[in-house]
Amino acid sequence: MLLGTFLLLLLLPGANPASAHAALRATNPADGSVVPAAPRSVTLTFTESVGLLDDSFRMLDPTGHRVPTGDAEHAGGHADTARIGLPAGLGRGTFTVAWRVVSADSHPVSGAFTFSVGAPSATAAPVPTGPTEDPLTAFLYGTARGAAYLAAALLIGTAAFVAVCRPTRVRPLRGLLRAGGWGLAGATVLLLVLRAPYETGDGPSAALDLDALGRTLTGRPGWALLARLALLAASALLLTHAARRARPSRTHLSLGAVLAVGLALTWAAAEHASAGIQVPLAMTSSVVHLLAMAAWLGGLTALLVLLRRDTPPLATVTRFSRLAMLSVTALAVTGLYQSWRGLGTLSALTDTSYGRLLLAKLAAVTALLTAADWSRRWVAERARATTPAERKEELRMPQPVGATRTETPAPDGLTERPPEAGTPRSPEAGTPRPPAAGTALTEPSSEGDAHRRALRRSVLVEVLVAAVVLALTTVLTGTLPGRAEAEAQATRQAAALPATSVVMAPFSVAGHRGTVQVTLDPARTGDNAVEAVVYGADGGLAAVPELRIAFTFPAQDIGPLNADLTDRGGYWATNAVNLPLAGTWTMKVTVRVSDVDQVTVERPVRVAR
Repeated sequence: MLLGTFLLLLLLPGANPASAHAALRATNPADGSVVPAAPRSVTLTFTESVGLLDDSFRMLDPTGHRVPTGDAEHAGGHADTARIGLPAGLGRGTFTVAWRVVSADSHPVSGAFTFSVGAPSATAAPVPTGPTEDPLTAFLYGTARGAAYLAAALLIGTAAFVAVCRPTRVRPLRGLLRAGGWGLAGATVLLLVLRAPYETGDGPSAALDLDALGRTLTGRPGWALLARLALLAASALLLTHAARRARPSRTHLSLGAVLAVGLALTWAAAEHASAGIQVPLAMTSSVVHLLAMAAWLGGLTALLVLLRRDTPPLATVTRFSRLAMLSVTALAVTGLYQSWRGLGTLSALTDTSYGRLLLAKLAAVTALLTAADWSRRWVAERARATTPAERKEELRMPQPVGATRTETPAPDGLTERPPEAGTPRSPEAGTPRPPAAGTALTEPSSEGDAHRRALRRSVLVEVLVAAVVLALTTVLTGTLPGRAEAEAQATRQAAALPATSVVMAPFSVAGHRGTVQVTLDPARTGDNAVEAVVYGADGGLAAVPELRIAFTFPAQDIGPLNADLTDRGGYWATNAVNLPLAGTWTMKVTVRVSDVDQVTVERPVRVAR
């Protein structure tokens, strides 16, 4: 049923192709283009809003030396653009522009492109193709992110287990709460410190730069991490206050739920859900997904800790079984939606890294559900073997005659549950009546021990597989989603076919030597514009009395198709040349330098579909 729903969601059409992780949409000048004069600025346009760094651009001249540029800014105030001003007198040749920005979902993206002024140069600075981030910084940041997920599951899941399942013994769970709270605080501080070098691609030592830390604290990822620390402090105060009561009040439970939702929002506000399509729905789904994950996986860990020495009462295990079922349902619904949103198409499951990681996570979740199903059946069998009266009796704890209801508050907000008042006592000597046979899951018989060991093994398998699921989830949060990868691939393919075709046609006639630079825009089937500039032997602009261009398509015996060029004062141009077929055309350029002297040269031109 889940697989069918999953495929159905994948086949539903998306509202827009854009998703999290910014993809480069266009550059001006275009990648690989040749412009007649040096531009005054370089502008990049992305598929979503981006954040700019102090060193977002590096521009290299044909010799590999860095060109001084202006500060990076958003063009026209549009958040999905990045622009730098260029100095005057840039010169001729091929220039390389390397860029690095931070996408709206907090992940840095980078790349490089080239353009030429006048004509491509014989030498050019190499385009960076290797990694643009420090491996150690990336490893530490990824590890801290995974530790944060694990700690959140322990903290939120253990608290939910205590509040919903109401175990009679909560002292063993204090360590989980402390580990979750301190672990999440430590991971958050580490993420906050490493955020600046993670964005810029520098080594961990760059974390000591106070200016960089200041920039982190004023950005959205920094705000989310600071909010997480504040919520953790409020959670600690709430647990301390709740420890003074016999059991948490409704106010405590309500405040705890609000704090849990707030903690989950600190992830949703700075990850994939915060950018792309359907952001409000995506953030809501992300919060529900994280809370359900924590309730299930953190609750499993809490149950495993209780199973180390004894089997919890049947009522506690039954309540957790219901909580786990509710969590799995929420995970399935939100996971299907997030998969559709991140993939977009069914082919992305196998064609993208995000899709393949998602398949691996789906396999791990399937194994987790298999183990969970065995545990659930075990609980159901135990429940059927116990009568209603015995289950009610199990909830009662024996209490000596004359004992009073006292409790000792725990420092971390967990209080040992006191004995229930009104426990039935045996009529002999006022001693408490022992529980009915078979009412508890901790029966002393060897059969009961075997059942407990079987349940413990099953829960242990669930916890181990859950750790793998968490690891895959951490990797997924840092992986380019399938939608964005498809759009980036389409952008790269479009860049591979330049928007314009620039052809250089050298000529020599009657002592006149020069070159005609012909630009065909967009170099695709249909109407095209043609611009031609004549350069003399010294590289300067040259005036000629006449310039003619014609196109033929030998493969289909089409042509010549004449381009009616007109002299526009320094260059020749026309906007009305129709090339009906895709393929390699032959362009004939005729240059007349005097009343009787002219020459015709031929050059191939590639026309795309």
